[in-house]
Amino acid sequence: MSSAAPSPSRPALQYIELLRVYAFYRVAISVVLMGIFISDISHGALGNTAPTLFLNTAVAYVVLNTGWLLHLRSTGYHSSVGQIALMLGCDIPAFLTMIHASGGLTSGLGYLLLINCAAGSLLLDRRLGAFFAALTSSGVIAQQVYGLVAGTAASRDIVAAGSLGILLFLAVSGLQYLSGMINMATWRADQQSRHAAHLQRLAQQIIERMRTGVLVLNSAQKTELANQAALRLTANRMQPGTDLHEAMLSALREWKRDPGRNGQLVKLDGGSELRLSFANLRREHGDNTLVFVDDNRKLNQEAQKLKLASLGHLTASIAHEVRNPLGAISHAAQLLTESSTLSADDRHLTEIICRHSERVNQIVENVMQLSRRRAPEPELHELGYWVERFIADYRIGMPADARITLELPDGPLSARFDSAQLAQVVTNLCNNALVHSRQDTQVPEFELHVYRHPGRDCAILDVIDSGPGVPEQYREQIFEPFFTNGQGGSGLGLYIARELCESNQASLQYCHDASSRSCFRIEFAHARKVF
Repeated sequence: MSSAAPSPSRPALQYIELLRVYAFYRVAISVVLMGIFISDISHGALGNTAPTLFLNTAVAYVVLNTGWLLHLRSTGYHSSVGQIALMLGCDIPAFLTMIHASGGLTSGLGYLLLINCAAGSLLLDRRLGAFFAALTSSGVIAQQVYGLVAGTAASRDIVAAGSLGILLFLAVSGLQYLSGMINMATWRADQQSRHAAHLQRLAQQIIERMRTGVLVLNSAQKTELANQAALRLTANRMQPGTDLHEAMLSALREWKRDPGRNGQLVKLDGGSELRLSFANLRREHGDNTLVFVDDNRKLNQEAQKLKLASLGHLTASIAHEVRNPLGAISHAAQLLTESSTLSADDRHLTEIICRHSERVNQIVENVMQLSRRRAPEPELHELGYWVERFIADYRIGMPADARITLELPDGPLSARFDSAQLAQVVTNLCNNALVHSRQDTQVPEFELHVYRHPGRDCAILDVIDSGPGVPEQYREQIFEPFFTNGQGGSGLGLYIARELCESNQASLQYCHDASSRSCFRIEFAHARKVF
């Protein structure tokens, strides 16, 4: 016989619970009926026609129901359809026998059959439930006909039996209809719950795999949820249940004061530069705050790619439209300088033409170099050792009277940067330092300081010169392309240097050292950060 299985539309938990209640009910009703008969509380209403038959049936019914209960408990109330049908098949003849032994339907026992048929309609399918209702009605009517023939029942009892049969069919039909409606509603709710759970799992997977960090903060500004990207960007500082980092908390307060100020930059202790965006999450009990966390240096890298793509189109036009006529102008000026009839004033003018032609050509070369720049290939360097090797190479081509001072850390200090691009950046900064030092002190000199940032645990390289420094009104413009102070530069050196730094997730800024000297500072990304 196949194992018990509820209908697909009937939840297993409800099915088991109903079977458990029905099993206990059978034991309880059998014990109650036997107790009423033995104690004679009913004053002879039960078993008045055949007391011995009633007592034997009641005792057998108690034993049978107790056995069924123990069996169902041992199986966890998992039963087959055949076993449930057998239980109902035992209930019907037992009650019909007790009704007969009590003088017919006047004893009131016939109405207990309603409960048995109702349980059958809920535990079995529609056809079996209707079959047992018909079987019970037929048994009741047959029992009354037998009583009428035997002279123990009146003719009016036949009407009562028919009414009970109709009531059985109405009860079973009504319960089956209601059960079907409840099961359908439960099935729909279960399907909606499964769909909602699927959408929740899908949303969690999407959030977990996002490159943008996502934080959910409660009203106390503690982290309730953080995806893997947020943990990685914050170096695992924002674990659920932890307080918000002070720098991020300050940005959140600024946003709450002025919601229009979104996309704020925050620097954490490890040197990470994050861009935060905030949004409110409305809830019934206190609002939550949604925080989107992006690596600002990676955003800058994406912006640089767009700029390089635009520069690629621009330099193609420059090379064709500018360099060809520029070459003709420069060549013509050089031919003029070779003329023996050229006056001193005209020779001076041709020298100006040649000099500025070379400057324009250098600008074109720089722009083309920037547009053709390859993607960085960062390597891990011991910065002090790298600087010593760089200076050894740099001294070969620098002026004989130039002076260089190195200040290196006592222990190893690691930095991650593309070797060729780092050499290009530092060469540009050192060249600028020599030029500006000579202009102000007549001595070309600069200092290189390598040290560890005390708060962010990252490497710092300072290039310090003895020049006059950058005027206050120009400090925001020195890193813009083609900005120059009129000393003959192309205006692209510092711009290219900053672009190279940002592509390696480092930062380049102008500042003053402890002695108020002019300083260009490279702040490297954390050495353990892989990009």
